[in-house]
Amino acid sequence: MFPFKIVAKSDTTRARAGVLQTAHGKIETPVFMPVGTLGTVKSLSPEELIGCGTQIVLGNTYHLYLRPGCDVINRFSGLHDFMHWNRPILTDSGGFQVFSLAKLRKITEEGVTFQSHIDGSSHMLTPEKSVEIQLCLGSDIIMCLDHCIKYPASREHTKEALELTTRWAKRCNIALQKGITSLNLAVSKSPSLFGIVQGGMFKDLRKRSAENLSEIAFNGYAIGGLSVGEPKHLMLEIADFTLPILPDIKPKYIMGTGTPEDLVELVTLGADMFDCVIPTRNARNGQMFIKKSTINICNARFKYDTKPIEPGCTCYTCQNYSRAYLRHLYMAKELLAYRLNTIHNIHFYMSLMKRMRKAICEGEFDRFRKDFY
Repeated sequence: MFPFKIVAKSDTTRARAGVLQTAHGKIETPVFMPVGTLGTVKSLSPEELIGCGTQIVLGNTYHLYLRPGCDVINRFSGLHDFMHWNRPILTDSGGFQVFSLAKLRKITEEGVTFQSHIDGSSHMLTPEKSVEIQLCLGSDIIMCLDHCIKYPASREHTKEALELTTRWAKRCNIALQKGITSLNLAVSKSPSLFGIVQGGMFKDLRKRSAENLSEIAFNGYAIGGLSVGEPKHLMLEIADFTLPILPDIKPKYIMGTGTPEDLVELVTLGADMFDCVIPTRNARNGQMFIKKSTINICNARFKYDTKPIEPGCTCYTCQNYSRAYLRHLYMAKELLAYRLNTIHNIHFYMSLMKRMRKAICEGEFDRFRKDFY
C-alpha cells in the first residue's frame, strides 16, 4: 500500500537508509521500534517517547485482543486515539504470544485454539481473525499470523511450521484485501502487510520460505524465529543468509532482536527495522546503556556520583539528574526510577539508529562501525 524508497546505500556493506510512508507519517530507516505491548511503552508517555526521537511503536494483537478488547478500542476508532499516539504503529500478529503464553493451545490448519493466560477463557486465532483485530486497532503495519517454533527444533517440525506459515500468509493477504474493501478504506489510509519468514536454523528452509512469501508480494518482509535461544553467531549467520533473498525494494524487519551490537551488525547485513524489549526491560532492572558499554545504577560506586548517566547525552534524564539521584530512586524502589531510566535507554537507542542512518547517507558507515566498537 505504501512506497518504500531507499535513499542511500553503503559502498562496502549491505547497510541502507530508506523512507517508508504510512498513514500516520513517514518512517526513516533503519529504525528501532520500542515495544508497547498493551498500548503503552512501560512507564513513558507518548510525549516522552517523541522527545526521545521515537518514530513508531509496536503493539501486540494477542494482548490487546484479550485486554481491553476490540469492543473498547472501537469506541476510540483505533489504538492511536486510545493511547494518544499520532505516529505510526506496527502490531505483531499475536502468534508468538499464543505459543509462549497461552496455558493450553492446539494448532490446526484453521488456526490456533488457546486458553487465555489471564483468565483461562477459550479463544480461536485464525489468520483472518488476526487481520480483523489489527484492522480494529488501526495499525499502520500489520503482521501475518505465523507458526512460531522453539529452538532447537527438528527439520521435519520446522518444515511443517514454515509450510503452515506460508498458507496462513496467503489467507492473511486475502483477508486484508477483503477488510479494506469492507471498511471502504482509501489507499492512503490502508495498512501495509508484512509476511514473516520462518525456517528455523536450516538455510534451505529459510530460502524456501523467503521465496514463497516473495511471490505473494507483501509490502514488507520480516524474519521471525531468531533470538529464540540460539547462539548469537548462528542468529547472525541465518540473518546474513536470509536478508539478501528478500526483495531489495521492500523493507526488511528482524523481529525481537536488539542489543546495540545486534542492531549495528544487522544493519550492516541489510536489515531496516527492529524491535526488542531490551532497552525498556533493562532500564527497569537498573541497567543503562552508554556508548562504551552499560552501567548498573544500583552499584555502590554511584552513591556519591554527581555526573549524569552519560556526560554529553542530550536526553531529559542526563540533562537533569545525577547517577547518585537515580541510584537513590532505584534503591528506594521509587516509580520515577523506571521512567527516568527508560527515557535514557530509549533515547540511546533512537540516537544509535539516527547515527547509523547519518553515517550511511554520508558514506561513512564503515568508519561509524569501527568507532562503535
